[in-house]
Amino acid sequence: MEYLDFELPIKELEEQLEKCLIIGTESDVDVTNTCKQINKKLEETKKNIYKNLTAWQRVQLSRHPNRPYVLEHITNLTKGTFLELFGDRAFKDDKAMIGGLGQINGQSFMFVGQQKGINTKMRQFRNFGMANPEGYRKALRLMKMAEKFGIPVVTLIDTPGAYPGLEAEERGQGEAIARNIFEMVNLKVPIITVIVGEGASGGALGIGVGDRVYMMENTWYSVISPESCSSILWKSWEYKEQAAEALKLTSADMKKQKLVDDIIPEPLGGAHYDRETTFKTVEQYILKGYNELKDLSTADLIAQRMEKYSKMGEYKE
Repeated sequence: MEYLDFELPIKELEEQLEKCLIIGTESDVDVTNTCKQINKKLEETKKNIYKNLTAWQRVQLSRHPNRPYVLEHITNLTKGTFLELFGDRAFKDDKAMIGGLGQINGQSFMFVGQQKGINTKMRQFRNFGMANPEGYRKALRLMKMAEKFGIPVVTLIDTPGAYPGLEAEERGQGEAIARNIFEMVNLKVPIITVIVGEGASGGALGIGVGDRVYMMENTWYSVISPESCSSILWKSWEYKEQAAEALKLTSADMKKQKLVDDIIPEPLGGAHYDRETTFKTVEQYILKGYNELKDLSTADLIAQRMEKYSKMGEYKE
């Protein structure tokens, strides 16, 4: 287990508990009460830390190296039924954007999402979850295929943003994202979106126009990352914590602003502390969203989607 800076008190107590248990097994000394006291203090410390997280700490948790990534979510949701599909039929296959068909409880879905990679080599292979234009065109191709066969779409978002390189811009990064947004608004099948990690800028929005948009508890969704915001406003990354608070990017903030439909609760400590519970909870929310949408006519589905996004950004002076 890797620990973030604010989790160090937990690390110390877990190490103490481990040493206590070792002493108990390797000697005749009765350490039962000591271990119980340490364990009690550990649970209290966890609750105190995780129930009072700042916006920046939630950003850190969304990037936790042990946190399950999109492909792990899909694999566990579909239980062996996932068939990955490749390529945009125009340029090449983008490894940062994955997609394919799979089933949850016998119901077929088209899954689309960004994959970051679980180690250094895989992160380079997946371009750190930053998709190129061909990734967004691949995602759109799969969504259009789902529309053709009447299959609902599930998009899983976890990206630090769309790839900002020169070659991406030359191939039409902005157009690819804009085209996806335009086409998703008019897609004739239900779209369920789940933010499972980072939801940064247009890179997230390029597959984020959903009839139901859910955020996992320790994720963020914003037009810009706290570090980039800090570097623009204060010419330094040192104010990233202040920027995170000001951006109102947490799941609670987004729900309060009515920009997402619901928050998916995570186990105490984050999704990586209890993967099985996490996957089961995500599955329940996906099926809940689908059951709310499946009986709507195509006209009503699109009308509700347009109304949902038309309301965003309204304000009173």
